[in-house]
Amino acid sequence: MTSGEVRINNGVLWIDSEAYPLRTISHVGSRWIDPKPIKTAAVRKFILRALLCLMIAGIAGSASSALGLFVFLGGMALAVWRLALALKLQPLYGLVLNTAGVQHDAIWSMDQNEIGKLVEVITDAIGHPDTAQTIFNVNHVVGGDIIQQYGANNIGKQVGAGVKSH
Repeated sequence: MTSGEVRINNGVLWIDSEAYPLRTISHVGSRWIDPKPIKTAAVRKFILRALLCLMIAGIAGSASSALGLFVFLGGMALAVWRLALALKLQPLYGLVLNTAGVQHDAIWSMDQNEIGKLVEVITDAIGHPDTAQTIFNVNHVVGGDIIQQYGANNIGKQVGAGVKSH
């Protein structure tokens, strides 16, 4: 997790090195990604992995009980680790800007209040473009690529969405 700086200066909104002229922004809003479906799927996968691990350990245990125990403990450790990673996921909140009919996910944060405050600050700046420079620090920025899927088998990747890590 890193921090990001959002600046409004001379009628331009700067998010890291991306510039959005205030006069071209037609909509400012937010959206969020809910991790509950991912967590539910992770629990299902854990149950399947535990059963698979038990079956493989039973087969290996028929040859040697020590081998069966080793396979079971190793497999369960891996399954528990993967489950723990999935259960730690938190909701992500994004700042959405529409410019010329194109939607941009400008910055992502783990703090809903930071994104809400950004929406207010940017909306106020659009209404008052001649105001003094404004700097807003987002402390819970989530960096990385956003992967979106549309349809049954189509996968698209949006590289560098949001603020890049420094």
